[in-house]
Amino acid sequence: MAPVIDIKNVTKEFKVLNRREGLAGSIKDLFSRDYKTVRAVDNITMSIEQGEIVGYLGPNGAGKSTTIKMMTGVLEPTSGEILVNGKLPYKNRSKNAQNIGVVFGQRSQLWWALPLVESFRLLKDIYQISDEDYDGMMKLYRSLVDIEPLLHKPVRQMSLGQRTLSDILAAFLHNPKIVFLDEPTIGLDVSMKAKIRTLIHALNKEKNTTVILTTHDMGDVDALCRRIVIIDKGRMLYDNDISHLKGFFGSYRTLKIRVDGDLKKEAEVIGKEFPALKVEADDEWISILVDEEKITVMEVFTKLQKTRRVRDMQLEEISTEEVIKKIYEEGVE
Repeated sequence: MAPVIDIKNVTKEFKVLNRREGLAGSIKDLFSRDYKTVRAVDNITMSIEQGEIVGYLGPNGAGKSTTIKMMTGVLEPTSGEILVNGKLPYKNRSKNAQNIGVVFGQRSQLWWALPLVESFRLLKDIYQISDEDYDGMMKLYRSLVDIEPLLHKPVRQMSLGQRTLSDILAAFLHNPKIVFLDEPTIGLDVSMKAKIRTLIHALNKEKNTTVILTTHDMGDVDALCRRIVIIDKGRMLYDNDISHLKGFFGSYRTLKIRVDGDLKKEAEVIGKEFPALKVEADDEWISILVDEEKITVMEVFTKLQKTRRVRDMQLEEISTEEVIKKIYEEGVE
């Protein structure tokens, strides 16, 4: 069976004007042909199967949005080939749009002044959804979330969390094969994030929908994604499952301690005592990331105990967030 998304050696370049400073420079720029070429995506290859939830991760400016715009047909690759559902998305934008759903951060596809149910009915007509399929999706939505209080509420009166949840329901309404979710939980509280994650997981399982998720929230990644793709400066750094990725960093542990006094000041002192270790503090704990191939947790803990009173301690395996940070900083072979 062919992959639902097939990307081969795709590169995207943009011509950017070398701008001058000041008013005189701005006037000269009007007639300038001094351009430089910026490579936003650099020779990326990957295949995504039907039903996968893939975390597409990278720092700001890594090329994530450019790749998604090429997959949705908004941009054409400079070189290489992208097939979505067996078609070139930029040459078949209308057909491609019928088989994808998109949620971009806080940009809503819902009609601001209308009740949610009216937006759903408009989308039903736009995507030519049959009455039977529409009723089936509404029945599924009612089984997954408490949607009734939202259906007759104007979108402008909804909270950010309610609007995000409604946008995700709208993206799945026409039963697309692929849904692109760009930062779906940004700005939401912990409770609403949990509801959104549960909804995405349930819709993926029920409809076997492929989900491409871009996020900076590692909670989204841990809750939803078995496979992650990491890019930086347009180049692919990693494409595999999370457990395999953590295997690269199996010797890392996070030692968390509580001591008397100002934790942030104490963290600075510990950082000077152990300059090779990463030391951070929040309101409750000082966190020390230890690579046990270089120094053991017990050695660090014993040395700390000699000079201060440790009131409590915890030991944690390296988190997905720490792994991603280290890859951004150091890369992975």
